Amino acid sequence: MSLISINPATGQRIHIYGSHSSVQIEAALKQAHTAFLGWRELSPASRVKHLRALARSLRRQRDDLADLITAEVGKPIIQSRAEIEKCAKVCDYYAKHGADFLADEHPTGAPKQARVVYEPLGTVLAVMPWNFPFWQLFRAAAPSLMAGNTLILKHSANVSGCALAIEQVFHDAGLPTGVMQTLLIPSKEVEALIKDPRIAAVTLTGSTEAGRKVAAQAGAALKPCVLELGGSDPYLVLEDADLDQAAEICAAARLVNTGQSCVSAKRFIVHQKVRTEFQKKLVKQIAAYRVGDPTDERTQIGPMARHDLRDELHAQVTKSIRRGAKLLLGGKPLPGPGWFYAPTVLTRVKAGMPAYDDEMFGPVAAIIGVRSDEEAVRVANDTPFGLGAAIFTRDRRRARELAPLIDAGMVFINASVRSDSTLPFGGVKQSGFGRELGVWGIRAFVNVKTVWSA
Repeated sequence: MSLISINPATGQRIHIYGSHSSVQIEAALKQAHTAFLGWRELSPASRVKHLRALARSLRRQRDDLADLITAEVGKPIIQSRAEIEKCAKVCDYYAKHGADFLADEHPTGAPKQARVVYEPLGTVLAVMPWNFPFWQLFRAAAPSLMAGNTLILKHSANVSGCALAIEQVFHDAGLPTGVMQTLLIPSKEVEALIKDPRIAAVTLTGSTEAGRKVAAQAGAALKPCVLELGGSDPYLVLEDADLDQAAEICAAARLVNTGQSCVSAKRFIVHQKVRTEFQKKLVKQIAAYRVGDPTDERTQIGPMARHDLRDELHAQVTKSIRRGAKLLLGGKPLPGPGWFYAPTVLTRVKAGMPAYDDEMFGPVAAIIGVRSDEEAVRVANDTPFGLGAAIFTRDRRRARELAPLIDAGMVFINASVRSDSTLPFGGVKQSGFGRELGVWGIRAFVNVKTVWSA
């Protein structure tokens, strides 16, 4: 089977990649297991040196790697460079703190002769999406490798160039052969990998539907998994919010990576007293964003990554308008080559519209009016997703009281939702389970073992 990489800014083919054969897959699994037997025996200090070398390799190649992201995904080049730097930083973070996270512990109240140790599991299969092709791999890889595991990457077909480049980064950094490998395979071959006894665990970032399949397959094989899935993040704008600040942050949160992020702002739940004023400010902010060639450093919004994604988004917008939403800005594909979509704002959004019910994966903001804090929380939770959320108010105590009421893995106050190497990242409900990053990420794929010495 061929895997095709297409430049979404032009619609032109970049490269056709052949998928790996069954013989190559078997060789990769064997090599990953052999590498694990040696990698797990390295001292934490030795693995730290490798992670630091990996960070240096990323920074040394930053511009070339960013160019590749922009070519395959259409991400504005400034954001692509920032993605590579973020990958380097997560390697630095686990190099600095990973050994402490893995140190033996004596739990409070436990018998004196007992301790808890953290040991690697084996080879982790990473099934990754296209929208942050480097970051989503590295936020799983850095802690997993520091813990002593090895890694096999199955990436999205449209970023096969990035997938191979990631493997090359590890090679250039001097990590042992087999510690991290890329397999170019179609999604239908993932199940066989999960069943293979040499795969110890699975981590997936992707759609809720993909998560259901992988969770079922991992469960059948009795293997742990971490799932970071879809999101329809609510941003609550209360009547006492600083509306200029809120509109600026909300626009940026909606449009990062052309709105193609699980944790980008999706639904703006605004108190009716300030809805009209807020939406004027939000439209002004979004209309000012520069759409165009993603290789241009002045561009803030690039194309959508695939034509089918643009078609699906436009169908969601059109259906929402037919069902009563009011269009304030955009609402259509842009003419010319590539898969550009006009930055869009919808208001008067209600239940029964795709803009309310579904994840909108693109540059479309949905404004929903509410009349109280209680209604704002109800609407925020009226979704199958539970990844991130934000609250805008001048009353921080009020926000801290509302935050526990929102079904989400992360709640930010007067700020946009984001991942940070030091903090747990993940969601609830149909947004998945398990946590990445921080101490939680490194302990996701270890054997938490009790050792009792009589």
